[in-house]
Amino acid sequence: MMNRCGLLTLQKEPVPLKSIEVELEVRDHVATVVSTLNYENKEDKPLEAVFVFPLPGDAAVCHFSAKIGQTQIVAEVKEKQKAREEYDDALSSGQQAFLLEESDQSPDIFSLSVGSLPPGESASIRLEYVTELSVQADDGLRFCLPAVLNPRYQPQGSEGAGVQVTSVPASLVPYSLSFSARVSSPRPVSKVESNCSLDPLQYLNTDQTQATVKLAAGHKFDRDVELLIYYKDAHQPTAVVEAGQASAEPGSLMGDSVVMVSLYPEFPQSVMSSMASCGEFVFLMDRSGSMGCPITNSKQQETRISSARDTLLLLLKSLPMGCYFNIYSFGSGYEHIFPKSVEYSQQTMEEALKKVEQMEANLGGTEILQPLKHIYSQPCIPNQPRQLFVFTDGEVGNTKEVIDLVKKNSGSHRCFSFGIGEGASSALINGMAKEGGGHAQFITGTDRMQPKVMQSLRFALQPAVVDISVTWDLPKEVSVTVLSPPITALFQGQRSLIYAQLSGQSSEAAEGCVTVKYSLAGHPSENQLHFSLSPAEDTGLTVHRLGARTLIRSLEMDERENRGQQDGGVKEKVVQLSVQSGVSSSFTAFIAVNKDNSEMIQGPLVRRNIPTPRVFAMACRKMARPMLCMDAAPFPAPSAFMPNSMAKCERTAKESIFRGVVHDMAAAPEQPPRDPLLHLVSLQGASGCWLLDPALATALGKTNEEVEKSKPEKANSEVWATILALIWLHGFKMDAKDEWELLAMKAASWLRAQNAPCVTECVDAGNVLLGCSVKKEALGL
Repeated sequence: MMNRCGLLTLQKEPVPLKSIEVELEVRDHVATVVSTLNYENKEDKPLEAVFVFPLPGDAAVCHFSAKIGQTQIVAEVKEKQKAREEYDDALSSGQQAFLLEESDQSPDIFSLSVGSLPPGESASIRLEYVTELSVQADDGLRFCLPAVLNPRYQPQGSEGAGVQVTSVPASLVPYSLSFSARVSSPRPVSKVESNCSLDPLQYLNTDQTQATVKLAAGHKFDRDVELLIYYKDAHQPTAVVEAGQASAEPGSLMGDSVVMVSLYPEFPQSVMSSMASCGEFVFLMDRSGSMGCPITNSKQQETRISSARDTLLLLLKSLPMGCYFNIYSFGSGYEHIFPKSVEYSQQTMEEALKKVEQMEANLGGTEILQPLKHIYSQPCIPNQPRQLFVFTDGEVGNTKEVIDLVKKNSGSHRCFSFGIGEGASSALINGMAKEGGGHAQFITGTDRMQPKVMQSLRFALQPAVVDISVTWDLPKEVSVTVLSPPITALFQGQRSLIYAQLSGQSSEAAEGCVTVKYSLAGHPSENQLHFSLSPAEDTGLTVHRLGARTLIRSLEMDERENRGQQDGGVKEKVVQLSVQSGVSSSFTAFIAVNKDNSEMIQGPLVRRNIPTPRVFAMACRKMARPMLCMDAAPFPAPSAFMPNSMAKCERTAKESIFRGVVHDMAAAPEQPPRDPLLHLVSLQGASGCWLLDPALATALGKTNEEVEKSKPEKANSEVWATILALIWLHGFKMDAKDEWELLAMKAASWLRAQNAPCVTECVDAGNVLLGCSVKKEALGL
C-alpha cells in the first residue's frame, strides 16, 4: 500500500505540485509575468500531473519551458492536434513530455500536463505571458493574477465538451504561492494597493520611478491577487516603437518594427457637461445560485445579489426623464419586468423597484446566451440609443459564443459589463465590453459595486462617439499595417490601444504621426500624437507579442463567424502567426519533449489532477451541469440542482430601502440598520424631486415637525424637501459622491426648472436645520 504523505487532495491523493512562484514586472502600463511551478513526485510510480488554471483573458502566453535536474527544455508552439499527438507519442515511448494548451471554450483557462515524472524526481515549469493593465476610474492601473477557478456552467447544447476542472475549497489548496512585483515608469510611483496583504513598498531610486513589492507570506487562495498601481502624474498619450527580431524574415510581423500607441482622448468640457436625456437602458442581472454568495469572505452578510439590488436602485433613480428602460434577470431561464422597454416615469420606476426588491439568487445555472438573444431580437426605439448593462459573476462555459453574439449586434447597442466576485471570467467581462463598444468593470474584495457601476452609467450618458477613423503620417519609405481591430468606442480619459506593423527603413531622427478623428455630439474632433520612429531600448519583444496576440484574437473571431463558409485559410493563418510569434492561440499549443533522457520510464503512468482553489460554498453552487467539474469533493448529480432543492445562501435580512415595500421588523429583530444614503435615495421621485413627508424627515435624522417648522414661509414643499436632500448629500456623503452625483444633477435640474423664488432662503434655512455650510453654487443652483 502506498504511503500517503505530503500534500493530499480531499480524495487523499498526493499532489505533485509543491509551490508556485510568480514574478511580475510592470513597465508603465504593460506587465510581464513569469510563473514557476515546482513539481516533485514522492510516490513509488511514475506520474502524469494535469493542472487546469486561469490566466488573464487578454494575456499573450509567449514562453513555456521545463527544467529536470540540469536539463532545460524549451517548448515550441505547434498546431494543437499535432502537439497533443507528439505528447501522447512521447509518453507511450517512455519519454518525458510537457504540454500547455488554451481551452477551446474560453481564452482565460489553460491546461498544463506534466508527463512521465519518475519516482523521486522533481521538475520546474516556467510559464511567461505579457498583458496590458486596464485603467480604473481613479486612474489606477489594475493587474489581476487569477488564483481562483470556479467550476463554470456549461449550457445544454453549447459547443465543445468543456474543460475538466479539479477544485477544492480555497482553504485546502495543497501548494504555496509566492508573489513579487517590480514596477518602473518614467513617472514616479505614488502607491501600490492590493486586496491581499502586502509587505511595504520599497523604492529602488530617489526619484521613486522604480519600486518593488511582495505578497505577504501565508496567502490563503481565497481570492484573486489584485494590484492597483498609481503614478504621480496623469496618463499621457504615448507611442512605443520596438525593433524587429534580427533573425526573423524582413517583412514578417516579427521581422519588422511594431508600434504600440496609447491614446487618452479628452473631450470638450461643454460636451461633457451635457448628459444625454434619452436612451434605452437595458439591465441584465445574473440570478444564478452563485450570486447568493458573499461578495467577500470578511463581509459574509452582504451577498452579490443584495449588492446588485442596491445598485439597481441607484441606477433607476439616476436615469433621465424621457428615456426608456427594462430589467431582465437570468439563471437557467430568464425573466423580464416589462414585456418590452417602457418610458421612464414615476409609475414605471416604482413598479420596477418593487420587482427588484424581490430578486433572489434562485434561478439556477448561468444561461446568459438566451436572454441576450431575446434582447437583441427586440426592435430598437427610434432616437433612443440602446445601452446594455450586464451583471454576472462570470462563471460560464460558452464564453466565445456569448462574445460572438455581442459583436454580431454591436451596431445596435453599447454593452457595459460587470464581473462580480472572485473568479469572474476576465475573458467574458472584457470581451463583452470590447466587442459591444462599452466599458468593463470588476467588483472584488472590498470594492463597492455602486461607484463603479455609476461611472459606467456616466459613460453611457455621454454622447456616443461616431465616425471614428485613424490615419497615419509616416515617411514615404515606411508603410503601416494596423494589427488592431477598428476602434468602435471612445470614452473620456479611457485608454485606447492601437498596434501596428511598420515596414521599411527610416532615419534615426524620423518621426511619425497618428491622428484619431471622430464626431462627438455633432462636432468633429481629433486627437493627434507625434512620435519618434527610433526603437525603444530594453523592451525585448513585448510589443510584438501583444500585437501578435491582438491580431490572433481578431482572426480567431473571424474564423468562428465564418466557420463552414471558408476553406480553413483563417485557421492556417492563425497557426502560422502563432508559431512565428511564439504566442499561444486556440488552435496551437506549447509542446516540449525531453529527448536527452536516455533511460525510458518504466511502468504505467498514474494521473494526478492538481486542484485549483474555488471560493463559493456548496450552498452557492449553480443548479446546472457544471463545466465537467472533476471536483475533489464531487458535485451532486445534476438532478440535485433543481430550484426547489437548491440550498442557497441566506440573503441579509434588512428592512427594505425601497419605497412602498413594508417588512415586519418585529419578525426579524436581528436586521442591521438600513444604509442612510440608500434610504434617502429610495425616496426620490423619477423627476428628481423629493416629497416633504415623515419618511424624508427620518432619512435626514430629524422629526417631521422640525422639518416643517424650518421651511421658509413662501417655499414650495417639494422645492424645500429637494434642497434639504441635496444639502444632506453634500454635507454628509461627499465620500460617496460617485454614487449619488447623477441623481443630484437630476434634482438640481428639476429645481432650476421650477424657477422657485426663494431658493437662497431655502439653502440658508436648510444649512441651519442640518448643521451644514453648503453653498448654493455647490448644489448646482
